[in-house]
Amino acid sequence: MVVAGLLSPEKISEATRALDLSGVFANGMLGGVLARERELDLFGFLVIGVVSGLGGGIVRDTLLQHGTPVALTDYTYIAVAVAGTLLSFLFDVSRHTSGRAFNLLDAVALSVWGVAGAQKTLAVGLGWLPAVLLGTITAVGGGAVRDLLLGETPRVLGGRTLYATVAALAGAVMVVCSRLGAPVVGILAGVVTGTLLRLASLSWGWRLPTHRDWRPRGFRGSRRG
Repeated sequence: MVVAGLLSPEKISEATRALDLSGVFANGMLGGVLARERELDLFGFLVIGVVSGLGGGIVRDTLLQHGTPVALTDYTYIAVAVAGTLLSFLFDVSRHTSGRAFNLLDAVALSVWGVAGAQKTLAVGLGWLPAVLLGTITAVGGGAVRDLLLGETPRVLGGRTLYATVAALAGAVMVVCSRLGAPVVGILAGVVTGTLLRLASLSWGWRLPTHRDWRPRGFRGSRRG
């Protein structure tokens, strides 16, 4: 009976919502940190923070076509995004927090959203591939829009350490565990796996290969004399 209660659809839905909101808060705060670096005013902070916190989830819910995006019907989402942003506005959290702590926050937020997006996709009856794709979109969508607003190339497009790959892996772990009848294990395993991969990529500089990495050696830097 206890196991059944833990695995009930209601409990899984509550866990997914909690993951979603934790990702919203973390990314709202991270957006605020970037807004502080650009010395934006309060409105700029709110725009960057709210877009960072809610963008990916809104894109996911729109693609699912399963009702109005939850961020527009559940005001808790907007409130949590604003709270995370205001925290960065009122306090220079980047100065009082170590780089490792921020890397951990970024890694956890990315993994949490990969898992939450995948779980929500499975909950509406779609298959494993849409679940992994929408989990990834949930994790990187808000950050991509945020980067564009700040005039930067979105990190999801590459050139940096593993990013979207982390979200995809976290979502994939969630999907596999759900197919095996262990969604709660999938939530924990997905977040932990994604977080560890992200931190490892930051520590050792792991990146996906670029087109230059695949060029034959004889053609690298060769010139006709």
